Amino acid sequence: MSCNGALVSKGDSPLSLLQKCGEPIYRQNVCVSMLQLGWVVTPYRAGSPGAILANQCVPMEEWTYDRGAGAFYGVVRIYNGAIESVRDGDRNR
Repeated sequence: MSCNGALVSKGDSPLSLLQKCGEPIYRQNVCVSMLQLGWVVTPYRAGSPGAILANQCVPMEEWTYDRGAGAFYGVVRIYNGAIESVRDGDRNR
């Protein structure tokens, strides 16, 4: 995402995002369903624990930026102290 001539991308810090783009118009906490590796220990099965893949809720913060009339909103997801994704949201009217 471009802000004031500077690029913001995956892996950048939230501080870098604030310096380049300023405060968002909206912040919210979201639950993103992601495939996660887990381990299951059953008392009825000999040997080591079994691995399973399951969808789990991963809490993230989502910041929305207004990029002007007629443009798409910029939506940035932050996870674990870094930008996880940048995408276009709905079109601003």
